[in-house]
Amino acid sequence: MPYEPRWPESHGEQTDVLPVVRPEPEPGRGPGPAKRSIRKAGWIAGGVFGLLVAVYGIDLLVSQGSVPRGVTVAGVDVGGMDRDAAEQRLREQIEPRLTRPLAVTAGDVHATLPPANAGLRLDWPQTLDQAGEQPLNPFTRLSSLFSSREVGVVSHADEAKLAAALESLRGQVDREPAEGTVKFDGTTPVAVAPKPGQKLDVEGAKATVVEKWARGETLTLPVTSTPVRTTPEGVQAALEQFARPAVSGPLVVKGEGKNATVKPDAIAAALSFEPADGGGLTPKIDNAKIVEAVGPQLKSTEKEGKDATIVFEGGKPAVDPSTDGRTIDWDPSLKPLPDVLKQTGGREVAAVYKDSPAKVTTDQANQLGVKEVVGEFTTGGFAADSGTNIRVVAQKVNGAIVKPGETFSLNGFTGPRGTAQGYVEAGVIENGAPAREVGGGISQFATTLYNAAYFAGMKDAGHKEHSYYISRYPAAREATVFQSPNGASVIDLKFTNDSPTGIAIQTIWTPSSITVKLWGTKRYTVESIPGGRSNPTDPPTKPGPAENCHASPGAPGFTTTDTRVLKDAATGREVSRSTRTVRYNPQPKITCDPS
Repeated sequence: MPYEPRWPESHGEQTDVLPVVRPEPEPGRGPGPAKRSIRKAGWIAGGVFGLLVAVYGIDLLVSQGSVPRGVTVAGVDVGGMDRDAAEQRLREQIEPRLTRPLAVTAGDVHATLPPANAGLRLDWPQTLDQAGEQPLNPFTRLSSLFSSREVGVVSHADEAKLAAALESLRGQVDREPAEGTVKFDGTTPVAVAPKPGQKLDVEGAKATVVEKWARGETLTLPVTSTPVRTTPEGVQAALEQFARPAVSGPLVVKGEGKNATVKPDAIAAALSFEPADGGGLTPKIDNAKIVEAVGPQLKSTEKEGKDATIVFEGGKPAVDPSTDGRTIDWDPSLKPLPDVLKQTGGREVAAVYKDSPAKVTTDQANQLGVKEVVGEFTTGGFAADSGTNIRVVAQKVNGAIVKPGETFSLNGFTGPRGTAQGYVEAGVIENGAPAREVGGGISQFATTLYNAAYFAGMKDAGHKEHSYYISRYPAAREATVFQSPNGASVIDLKFTNDSPTGIAIQTIWTPSSITVKLWGTKRYTVESIPGGRSNPTDPPTKPGPAENCHASPGAPGFTTTDTRVLKDAATGREVSRSTRTVRYNPQPKITCDPS
């Protein structure tokens, strides 16, 4: 039945108040359980959110001024701590590390670096500053409960000290590349592994040290590497395939009528190895060392040649005939060695012989035109020890031949002048003071030879006067020579035979004089015109050595000249005129301490 509103009874009275009509709920139309659950969940969520907001606010309030949670410094957790407490913990945990040497690795080198020597120090306030302020983002704050963030330390370094410390470290780190090779321990081949070169990257190392030195861990410093051509495999192959067979037994060199044997130790001494393409090694054989071992054994199978020389008999030149030789030609003889030494059997090579004609034959010597003296000179006044050296060098030079167009070198002809060659210690002038050395006195022979060549009209090819004037020699017409201790030429005397005929040198030594004569075919008469002395310089005073001091009055320095005039020997016509100017230093006055 449909619902009909019911009006209140008026009991005959009229009213303007309408009745409140409340419909009765129909069955099944009231609020269901689902709506009630949603409403309840909303109330709970709102409550939780409010609680979180309250917790966030409290957390933000109480953490103001503290280090953000999850922050670590050089591995030390200081998150959530106030700055003073955080700095205290850092000092307690990190500062003990700062006094210990830093362990560093650079390439394959392990070393230490004292922080104090490198001028390193930590800045705690700036270290904590870089941790930042408390984050406002709630999600960041929440994630910090479950994660950590390393901010590192802020370091300062004394640039000069750090640079000096790393430069010192370079002495241990830097090395040039070393190629692999094979060396011999007696007759045992030993492989030497290749080692790349390396150099410390100083700028990169500075950055690494400043950034990471406080972590308490080994620092890996950057290096630049220089590669090598060889490989360990290539070195091992050379050892197995060549070095080991090479010294497995003796080598036989078959001569004409006689054989020679090279023992394994001599083979090892002659072997070396060089880098090859592909990482391997190329064997190198020093033929000279093989010849040194074999030569004396086969000497009897050779015939030495001899050049024709000029000898002086009865005061006149004569030709001592030449002879041709037959000797072993070592280069082709030893050419098969690289293949032979790879073998462990059949280790033989045959000596190859060659004829060795004389460089100056008898006919050539007879045609040189050596028939008369073209220039000579004599000096004297030498001490006995100097005289010994002059005699030795005179014997060496006597009979020397200078062909037309050739240049004679005194140092080159004599070679080293040491005790092994028969020279003795004698007086010299060193820095203006008397001294002694092996070969002293040779300059007197040089001066004598120079003047003989001067009056023979030879072309000067290079000479040097003494720094100080020596009164027994003609001024501006003298020469000195000098060799280093190993026999290398430093100051030489040279002249060129620019005549169409040959020149022979004769030396005549006595205990008080040395004479040098040049024999050839006379072209010129020679005149020497000495110049006056100018620009005198007083001698300085110089104390002599503490031991074996010899006082001397010294001598003034000066400038002078010498003019050589060449005239045709047949006509007397002047051919040339040349002037040489020489400046002599003052010779110091040497004083000796009487005590």
